[in-house]
Amino acid sequence: MQRRSLLGGSLLLAAPALAQPAGRPVRVIVPYGPGGSSDLVARILAQRAGEISGLSFVVENRGGGATVPATQQLIAAPPDGSTIGTADNALVLNPYLLAAKLPYDTERDIGALGLAVTAPALLLAHPDAPARTVQQVLAEAKAESGGLGISHGGIGAPTHLTAVQFQLASGLPITLVGYRGGGPQLTGLVSGDVRYGFVAISSALAQVQGGKLRPIAIVAAARSKLLPEVPTMAEAGLPAVDALGWWGFIMPAGVPPAVVARLHAAIVAPAREPATAARLEALGYTIVASGPEEYAAQIRREIPQWREVLTRAGVKPE
Repeated sequence: MQRRSLLGGSLLLAAPALAQPAGRPVRVIVPYGPGGSSDLVARILAQRAGEISGLSFVVENRGGGATVPATQQLIAAPPDGSTIGTADNALVLNPYLLAAKLPYDTERDIGALGLAVTAPALLLAHPDAPARTVQQVLAEAKAESGGLGISHGGIGAPTHLTAVQFQLASGLPITLVGYRGGGPQLTGLVSGDVRYGFVAISSALAQVQGGKLRPIAIVAAARSKLLPEVPTMAEAGLPAVDALGWWGFIMPAGVPPAVVARLHAAIVAPAREPATAARLEALGYTIVASGPEEYAAQIRREIPQWREVLTRAGVKPE
């Protein structure tokens, strides 16, 4: 990682300064409200991008609408590098989940800048909730006449996919409760509006460590070093619940390749730097920092992949 970080730094030094049209800052549109994983990734890397480039990277939150309004705003911007945005799993789920309602073509209208990080979700409980294990949650769902509520961060969000997997794997009457992002969802969990929910570890770590929420299981192949006492979903008996959240940067289609390269060097590649990587890893993220072509290939690959998975699972488009 150190060697890659140094290489990334040399690329930044060699690259010409980013053009800043009409003296405007570079806008970073986040398709969720403040406080969630997309917001954290955007703010940490936008801050570093500003330090590296000398430009102003301004984060704008536009939550709601299953990330569609924010994405529409992004693709309507001039393709000159002055507007970029964050994206998560919703980018590849929405072509199926929203189907004909999606007002843009994901592969045609959106340019890939790079996948920054991944992170697992936690199944969390309000401290007053009775269940302390996955099996106790399932027993509660079985006994709940109206269906047990399990919250997630919104249609298409990584935690929505995890919640769907949990609902299907359990075979029990579970009601999925969507919020407009991980921040509002955390507020609902902490206040007790809903007793249980799937939240990215990066968003929930402070509340867990502060005792405001109780972790029940982690959706990962192995336990987290940050919460080593929390079992994996496979250990809890539900190995089919395995969706991993990811967060990257996108832009309008048609941004010139030279500008794409400079943007990647400014806001994606620095995730590999030791200090920035340590900051992200302390929140539970795993560093990826892939290139534009690799991220574009991932998006193209995952759209049909998840369409097939969701179709087999019986999840119908909106």
